[in-house]
Amino acid sequence: MTDGQDYFIILLIMSVLLHFIFPVPVYLSSPFTYCGLLIIGFDLVLATWSRSLFLKNATTLQPSEEPTSLVTLGPFRLSRNPIYLRMAAILFGAAVVMGTLVTLLFPVIFVALIEFFIIPGEERKLEKIFGEWYREYKKSVRRWI
Repeated sequence: MTDGQDYFIILLIMSVLLHFIFPVPVYLSSPFTYCGLLIIGFDLVLATWSRSLFLKNATTLQPSEEPTSLVTLGPFRLSRNPIYLRMAAILFGAAVVMGTLVTLLFPVIFVALIEFFIIPGEERKLEKIFGEWYREYKKSVRRWI
């Protein structure tokens, strides 16, 4: 089964390849493209924070494995899926760095794939494992932001 990280890597590679293969008009040029690096940098900080919370709670980072605890602190207080949000934002940051319109499709494609094919299964799994605790968390924290 493909997980969100697989989609992320595939779409990031496709984004870069299409940027160079199809010469399309640039919508953003230097120095504004450097804002994409700030977006990517912020998301790497968020990724490190999220990872540290999983490690601190001694639970798995792999969606295919069964979690041992429900992480609801830090970025998980604002989004039930800050890791997927980070991946989408990195794709967006890369699109800003490249500055071409074709690259803006990839964050949208990523969110759609995750929203329809990954998150529903993960949420069913978490509901099965954590029951009412997860249902209450789901009521109080939005899926994305």
